[in-house]
Amino acid sequence: MTEQEFGPLLRPYTLTRGRTRPIGPDFDLMTIIRTAPSAYGRTDGLNPEHLRILHLCRSPASVADLASDLGLSLNVVRILLSDLREQGLVTARPQATVAQLPEERILREVIQGLQAL
Repeated sequence: MTEQEFGPLLRPYTLTRGRTRPIGPDFDLMTIIRTAPSAYGRTDGLNPEHLRILHLCRSPASVADLASDLGLSLNVVRILLSDLREQGLVTARPQATVAQLPEERILREVIQGLQAL
């Protein structure tokens, strides 16, 4: 059988080298990924998908957005991201939640202080 006969099954398998789980902590759909400053100049030996992720993550991007932009499944993207994280080429941080945001009262005080300047 040829690659075309296997369809979409062969490519993800080869991209992940047969792995089905990411290395280390899992990436949530809304985890924000960014290319680490140390990544520039350290791209030798990376496959085109890894390079594309690094390019897309010059600006912060969520895991869900990356999967959509790359046209790959979430699991494949998570595995590729774990490769990059293991090499120190990307940083990952959870998306801010409502509990992490400052109270409205504090924001109003900051706005008032800025207006007073």
